[in-house]
Amino acid sequence: MGKEIPVFSVTKTNEEGEQVIYCRVFCQREEPPPLRLLLDFLKSKSQVPLVPKMDPEALDDWSWAHVTLGYHRERKPIQIFCVRNQGTYQDVFEQEQAGFSGQLSAFGDQEAELCREFVVRAKFILTARLIKNDITDEGYDFNGWILEFFQENCTGLVQIDGQGFFSPKGEMVVDMQNDPEEDFRKPQIQPAQS
Repeated sequence: MGKEIPVFSVTKTNEEGEQVIYCRVFCQREEPPPLRLLLDFLKSKSQVPLVPKMDPEALDDWSWAHVTLGYHRERKPIQIFCVRNQGTYQDVFEQEQAGFSGQLSAFGDQEAELCREFVVRAKFILTARLIKNDITDEGYDFNGWILEFFQENCTGLVQIDGQGFFSPKGEMVVDMQNDPEEDFRKPQIQPAQS
């Protein structure tokens, strides 16, 4: 089981009217690891990621932007986006970086300032998009392992909408559960249409 990072969140709705939960890892590493490393990590944790058909070479590509990972055949998959400070989704990166930085600066305490500095130094944001009405405990655990992989391998800091920012030990360090500033948090990212 992944780190005990709770994922009960204020939600948004997607195009189909389903409630959506967003989780992020603000990563300071220059480039995200290739997807094959994430899949190997998940398998090492006894997870069986369901991956759509894709060119095997794409699994070794460092410049990936989106992937859908399933955890159960009868459940909707988790959509994973790599929102970078350049290229694909750069506008979303800048919007979220500025929004979270501004929001954290309003807290005025040391933990929030440390998180804000982390957000400002991020090179990319790993964003997980979950369908609230379809996700199970198994899916939350699966998502927890994904977040942990990027947190540990990319010098990352976890943020979950409707909750806050979490330490590497899974403890909430900045509580944002009652924070009304939420408009900027709905990423304008969608999976590419095939």
